[in-house]
Amino acid sequence: MNEFVNLAPLTAKRPEKRLAVILRKHSGRNASGKVTVRHQGGRQKRFLRKIDWKREKRGISAEISAIEYDPNRSANVALLTYADGERSYILAPMGLAVGDKVEAGKTAELKPGNSLPMAYIPVGTPIHNIELTRGKGGQIVRSAGVAATIQAKDKKFATIVLPSREIRLVNVNNWATIGQIANVDWKSRVIGKAGRKRLMGIRPTVRGTAQHPDSHPHGGGEGRSGEGMNPKTPWGKPARGKKTRKKAKYSNKLIVKAGK
Repeated sequence: MNEFVNLAPLTAKRPEKRLAVILRKHSGRNASGKVTVRHQGGRQKRFLRKIDWKREKRGISAEISAIEYDPNRSANVALLTYADGERSYILAPMGLAVGDKVEAGKTAELKPGNSLPMAYIPVGTPIHNIELTRGKGGQIVRSAGVAATIQAKDKKFATIVLPSREIRLVNVNNWATIGQIANVDWKSRVIGKAGRKRLMGIRPTVRGTAQHPDSHPHGGGEGRSGEGMNPKTPWGKPARGKKTRKKAKYSNKLIVKAGK
């Protein structure tokens, strides 16, 4: 049983005005107006919450004012109010509730929502919002229900196990946040109807086998014929299973074991 499990209910329906901007809709088109991502279309108006990935207010305690839904990510967000009145958003970890205190700093307590350099976090602690480049802010482990674990540490690197089972070296001076991200049941949600997909900005997808052979490699044939080949995109590229990572990527030396 995870010691951090505590399902905090949502306590606010509207985002903080100063921390939200309208998220522009591009419908899958690039700057030239060409469709570069298929199946994207109109959707409801959304506000983008400005998340404090860096936790730059160090050594200052903040109170959790609200736990909010964010339509742009799988995780819920927590609204922090500092003693000087400044507010900011962070990802809401399990065990965090309205009225709790959180802090970022080398001397912060080891509890959900607090942020520290990994040099000060014990081995075996679940963490999220992990920096890969010092000072850039959290870049990985930011989805609902996920957490990484510190497996080992030396003077320069911390060995962490990511949710993908990848084992990776990260500089011990990089910052991370304690705890597992809440909203674990996000993957079990039921969309329910086609109309909700449209409100999410996702247009219908036509199966390749239902198309004309000029339109898709899987198209054509008499009756309901199968693909007859490895799954492909309309442009003939492998649709599943092909590794796309660069073979000579600079960070390969930091990966101890590849993930799933």
